[in-house]
Amino acid sequence: MSNAAFYVATSFVTAALYLALTRHVWNGLTADALVSTGGADRWALPLLALLHGALLGIGVLGHGDFRFGFALALSATLWLTVLILWIEGFFVPLRGLQPLVLPTAALSVVLPIFFAGTPVAGDRGLAFKLHLLAAILAYSLLTIAALHAVLMAALDRELHRGNGGARREPSRLFRQIPPLLAMERLLFRLIGIGFLLLTLTVASGLLFSEYLFGRAFRFEHKTVFALAAWVVFGGLLAGRLVFGWRGRVALRWTLSGFAMLLLAYVGSRFVLEVVLGRG
Repeated sequence: MSNAAFYVATSFVTAALYLALTRHVWNGLTADALVSTGGADRWALPLLALLHGALLGIGVLGHGDFRFGFALALSATLWLTVLILWIEGFFVPLRGLQPLVLPTAALSVVLPIFFAGTPVAGDRGLAFKLHLLAAILAYSLLTIAALHAVLMAALDRELHRGNGGARREPSRLFRQIPPLLAMERLLFRLIGIGFLLLTLTVASGLLFSEYLFGRAFRFEHKTVFALAAWVVFGGLLAGRLVFGWRGRVALRWTLSGFAMLLLAYVGSRFVLEVVLGRG
């Protein structure tokens, strides 16, 4: 079997294992009784992340040059998201997020087979790699924050469903999810760290564009969306601090900021690479 065929086969196997773990976790969350699933996700998640990381390394460096693109960016983001989810799971019960994260991670593993990205011209050095790492970490933390917001919105709707706004007992699916207040604290912790990394990414891109990317700074759609996301997340943190924003207001701001962040790089690269066919 050639190296390329092995890479493709391993990618599909890893995606299938992600989906199998999704089914396993979902069955545990929706069981009639809160049965133990044997903690399979505790050892399966790091093993899958190890496989995913190896495939990501091959995709970025395995062509004899340094490659990147929307599919590899998405894969890197979901790889780090899985790792962060696994680590956070030791401190906060977050199994309810896994059925949201794992299928997307499965898709992100196979996308680089079809969209291998483009070579990054020249040797950008350590500064460029640190800039890229900060960006992907920011994406990953804010991805988990957005998924938290989706799960919190679903839990809030479940608690008020059918009782004219009065609180009710959640269904079995939501009983293994932390209380809303605990999830809200975690949400703002993720957003705070993600915002710091996003600030570092945006500031380094604006101030050192020529050094990092080999060209002078240009005010383009990617920059506009990145700055808009930075303003939204910064505004949310300021609103939390000054006005005590929480609940649905915080969820709307989180999802709006994430949508802009998604358009800033992954969306723009998708248009360039797939829609327009340009590197």
